[in-house]
Amino acid sequence: MFENLTDKLGNVFKGLTKRGSLSEGDVDKALKEVRSALLEADVALSVVKEFIDKVRVRAVGEEVLRSVTPGQQVIKIVNDVLIEVLGSDQSELLIDHAPPAVILLVGLQGSGKTTTAGKLALHLKSKKRKKVMLASLDIYRPAAREQLRILGEQAEVSVLPEIDGESPEKITKRAMAASKVQAIDVLILDTAGRTTLDTAMMSEAQEVFKLSNPSETLLIADAMTGQDAVQTARAFSELIKISGVVLTRTDGDARGGAALSMRSVTGCPIKFVGVSEKLEGLEPFHPDRAAGRILDMGDVVSLVEKAAETIAEEDAAHMMKRMSQGSFDMNDMLKQIGQLKKMGGLGGVMSMLPGIGKLQKQMAANNFNDKAISKQEAIIYSMTKKERINVALLNASRRKRIASGSGTVVSDVNRLVKQQQDMARMMKKMGKMGGLGGLKNMMSSLGGSNQDVPANDGQMPTMDPEKMAQLQKMMGGNMPNLGNMANKFGGMGLPGLGGKPSKKRR
Repeated sequence: MFENLTDKLGNVFKGLTKRGSLSEGDVDKALKEVRSALLEADVALSVVKEFIDKVRVRAVGEEVLRSVTPGQQVIKIVNDVLIEVLGSDQSELLIDHAPPAVILLVGLQGSGKTTTAGKLALHLKSKKRKKVMLASLDIYRPAAREQLRILGEQAEVSVLPEIDGESPEKITKRAMAASKVQAIDVLILDTAGRTTLDTAMMSEAQEVFKLSNPSETLLIADAMTGQDAVQTARAFSELIKISGVVLTRTDGDARGGAALSMRSVTGCPIKFVGVSEKLEGLEPFHPDRAAGRILDMGDVVSLVEKAAETIAEEDAAHMMKRMSQGSFDMNDMLKQIGQLKKMGGLGGVMSMLPGIGKLQKQMAANNFNDKAISKQEAIIYSMTKKERINVALLNASRRKRIASGSGTVVSDVNRLVKQQQDMARMMKKMGKMGGLGGLKNMMSSLGGSNQDVPANDGQMPTMDPEKMAQLQKMMGGNMPNLGNMANKFGGMGLPGLGGKPSKKRR
């Protein structure tokens, strides 16, 4: 979501950290560049001004200017102010009072309300263990209620049956009554949207608000509309008591201006962000983690959490055993690819790794992306059972057959075999080291040295071996330790990266 801003801020801070000392003039020059970067990211002008003022007051202080590492101190200050702007703490849904707790979704047409309703229902059911009902109040958009019904089936939650001729107010009353009878914990009301804010829309939303007395009123805003999303949020918050914001389509927004502006402009916290079109593509918004991503410090906590949710205990235990034995064949590699897809694909995982901004560009230049991963998957599926276990069987004729069967070329097969062999050797080492501690080495093993790597070959470029150590010092020693992070969340590492398996979730 913040790719462009991350790149620009990275260039600014690179210049600061190279200087042994800083003057007020140096800080002012850097902040001018930061200001330009924020404005280009479509952050509201008022928010930019307030942000720069806060950073400058702290950055020109004696503590910073006389610091041994003034550049790093400035980065820490920027990080702290970013967290303040984004909302300081994660804002949880207030749904734990007497059921049914009502969540009212409002927003403009096309913002993603109905899809978000389905995603939110799945989140509450799977993560919070809540019994959820969905109800559509949209009597205007063709097939709106049918869409919600399908999403409800996919999420395996109750959906209020449709009755023709009912007004949104009558549907609300019927939904409230049905949820009480069925002992529903959370009722999600999906209101109708309009192409623009109008009197009829707001009057209807206000009436539904009075009837349902919602625990949460969430504004659904499309992050890709930038400042338009912020203006919509301001207008809604003035007429209806908005308790939080859900930003949709953040995976398609490289600027991130809406996220940075929303809290300051509306006073409402961002509670969730939509990260993909999949039903599982809804994540709680953590201001501190978002700030880390903006400054290219990664989000290791979220990464390990996602790994723990995705990787089964038995799979982790099996992989640990194989790693300790130095065994890693094509079947193991196939499992890793499947786990990677469940975690959001290569792009989703890489975006959460610290110091990865430059590496992602290298990956894009070398065509190492989710398509390349799918190609590798096709190659493995084209192998026989014996070939997957023992790649030594792959002579020239077999490799030609596999390439033909997978729609690739022999060089692709050769490259995958080499990667598997490299990873087998690395896995044995990592089995002895344990878990995420060997992550940077794995990165290197996948593609070898990034020097003289030909473009467009689908290889993984290497990560700078010094990045991890540098990042530990970047924020005054406050950066998360990857190994400790793995232990904190049950030792569950990335797919195939080891760590002791977590306790089985019920």
